[in-house]
Amino acid sequence: MTGSNPKAVAWLSFLAFFSVLNETVFTVSLPDIANHFGITPSAVNWINTSFILSFAIGTAVYGKLSDLYGVRKLLLLGLLIYGAGSLIGALCHSWYAGVLAARFVQGAGVSAVPALIMVIAARYIEPNLQGRAFGLIGSVVASGEGVGPVIGGIITGYLHWHFLFILPMMTLLTLPFFIQTLPGEPVKKGKMDVVGAVLLSIGIIAFTLFTTMYYWVYIIVGAVCFIGFMLRIRQAEQPFIEPSLFRRKTFIVGVLTGGILLGTVAGYVSMVPYMMKEVHQMSTSLIGVGILFPGTVSVILFGIAGGLFVDRRGYRFTMIIGLCMISASFLSISLFADQTPWLTSCATVLTFGGLSFVKTVVSTSVAGALSSEESGSGMGLLNFACFLAEGIGVAIVGGLLTRSWLTYPLLPTIIDVTASLYSNLTLVFIAAILIGGSFFLFVYSRLQKKP
Repeated sequence: MTGSNPKAVAWLSFLAFFSVLNETVFTVSLPDIANHFGITPSAVNWINTSFILSFAIGTAVYGKLSDLYGVRKLLLLGLLIYGAGSLIGALCHSWYAGVLAARFVQGAGVSAVPALIMVIAARYIEPNLQGRAFGLIGSVVASGEGVGPVIGGIITGYLHWHFLFILPMMTLLTLPFFIQTLPGEPVKKGKMDVVGAVLLSIGIIAFTLFTTMYYWVYIIVGAVCFIGFMLRIRQAEQPFIEPSLFRRKTFIVGVLTGGILLGTVAGYVSMVPYMMKEVHQMSTSLIGVGILFPGTVSVILFGIAGGLFVDRRGYRFTMIIGLCMISASFLSISLFADQTPWLTSCATVLTFGGLSFVKTVVSTSVAGALSSEESGSGMGLLNFACFLAEGIGVAIVGGLLTRSWLTYPLLPTIIDVTASLYSNLTLVFIAAILIGGSFFLFVYSRLQKKP
């Protein structure tokens, strides 16, 4: 396995790009889809949320199963499921429920890719090189997230948004390469905690439904499932998530920080297309190419730089740089949301650049807190938490975009009343970034001082 790792990581990085691209490829098309089906932003955002939820759950499942069955079989299975979901979407694009189902199946399949590439990196790359490795992986993933809206905008603007389901099917062409590149691994004894996985999944879906519909029954169902899940992992012989992971403070800090910061940025990115259309009357294709594309160009450079900073200057320095970049980006939008749209384009560079730094810090700190035996479930849980937070962030923003009380003009620099909603939302994003970043810096500094 070790000898083939460079090839395996290279191929997985290629697939990781296309897997996360599909997470955001519908982002700029959501206003068009909402008009097509005659639905609200809170409803149409579920096209992204349904994908991200199954994507998040899948990363945890695949990470756990990799400890039992290895990466090759799981990766092939995931890609086949991904292709099936894409086919469903292409055939059922005129039916909103069919689109949601297709996105859910897509996420369940393609989540195998980022889950398994993180497992390979955590298991087989030397600790002193992990910062650079995660920086490279983070660059690939972040560039995929960034290019997604660009491709989505072009295809929707010049063709139709349902063609976005056909693009992912091209990944099936890579199956022969993976059969040759990834060697088979011996099956280990063990079993999957299906009950724990189901309880956690239902709890997550119920909580996310509450964030958009605000029905208390969902939060009650979610709380019951989460309590049942915690009891289950304490009693199960081979729990879905090892309880011992929750006793590793550095691990928990990294996971919580990643969830808060990545969820906030995902919510912000999902807001941008609505803001560009409503405030600046920009076309879908121009939003993708002109507003979001500049960030995608810079993200690879920032990701590699983040890996070098982590290895040479440490977590604290790199995290502070990333937080400052994201905060500066959000502040500029909050103050001048109704000014030239190209300000948002420049701010996107800072947002994605800062996100690359943050992701590298989180991945490296979490990997360093895990033993080799815990790498599969531990990195799977990290992926799960971050992607889950992104899905919840998108869902929450979809709900907030329909709230009239957020349209009250707060900042004197905002002249256009229409822009007040987006300016106020960005203030909320800034608060979330400061809370998440301060939590990491404070707790991690205290942990470092302990002998």
